[in-house]
Amino acid sequence: MVSSASKQVFSFVLLLSLFHFSSAARSLAETNSDQTQQPILFQYHNGPLLTGKISINLIWYGKFKPSQRAIVSDFITSLSTSSPSINQPSVATWWKSIEKYYLSNAKKTSSLSLSLGNQVLDESYSLGKSLSIGTHIKQLAAKGGQRNAINVVLTSSDVLIDGFCSSRCGTHGSSKSSFIRGKSSKFAYIWVGNSETQCPGQCAWPFHQPIYGPQTTPLVAPNNDVGVDGMIINLASLLAGTVTNPFGNGFYQGPKEAPLEAASACPGVYGKGAYPGYAGDLLVDATTGASYNANGLSGKKYLLPALFDPSTSTCSTLV
Repeated sequence: MVSSASKQVFSFVLLLSLFHFSSAARSLAETNSDQTQQPILFQYHNGPLLTGKISINLIWYGKFKPSQRAIVSDFITSLSTSSPSINQPSVATWWKSIEKYYLSNAKKTSSLSLSLGNQVLDESYSLGKSLSIGTHIKQLAAKGGQRNAINVVLTSSDVLIDGFCSSRCGTHGSSKSSFIRGKSSKFAYIWVGNSETQCPGQCAWPFHQPIYGPQTTPLVAPNNDVGVDGMIINLASLLAGTVTNPFGNGFYQGPKEAPLEAASACPGVYGKGAYPGYAGDLLVDATTGASYNANGLSGKKYLLPALFDPSTSTCSTLV
């Protein structure tokens, strides 16, 4: 017989797997703490990883405050910034662990270098406020550079996206580029929505109480913006999935249609000791009381997901 407490924990694990990070609805049977993790069957499917110098272009759809755009752009810039002035643990240290995928790749692909590219503002809602991923998101993503780029579409809290909240907080994929020098190729894109007014319990946990599962007190968001700090979590996860599985045949676990990738294989884990309903042992800002695990540029702090470590087959956290 399954106890009510066990049912509650199981429901919460399903919630995290469904809403945090996954590009499609997918259930996960269990999530283990760092002390009881079981090896995850993670496979390389012989496809290309993103390599070389890649620009991350941001397409802002809808209304975003300058301060909100700065939170995201500083996060992107922080990925490759190893300035000694940035306190540890840092965003760059978190991202550096992605190198293990390139080292474990049998094809020994070259390294990856990310930088902030162009930013496109669409504050007039040129495609309306109800969008589809298959058509509109790809159309918006095409506004960014289509060569050596990841185009990130960020939609404001008043924009409705098919599947948003009900089955996803964001997604990543690829699309054919325009003809360049007579040739067409694929470019990678990411979409993440601001869930603040639509579903913060699904897409901005642990900064908001979840709809199901243990109702613990929400953590204080590191940049005092539940919606955008939640977007950072999902963007970070999808970015890790994009570079290690850009075209659906890289590193992942499970079915191709709903893969668990570098970060989505570790749902709800942000620090050591994490378990369903508890994000883990995190750092706390003495002034604001905000919880975080990574330092970035301009004194900003972020909460970033654990990444699956292919060398140990466990989820690895910064703190």
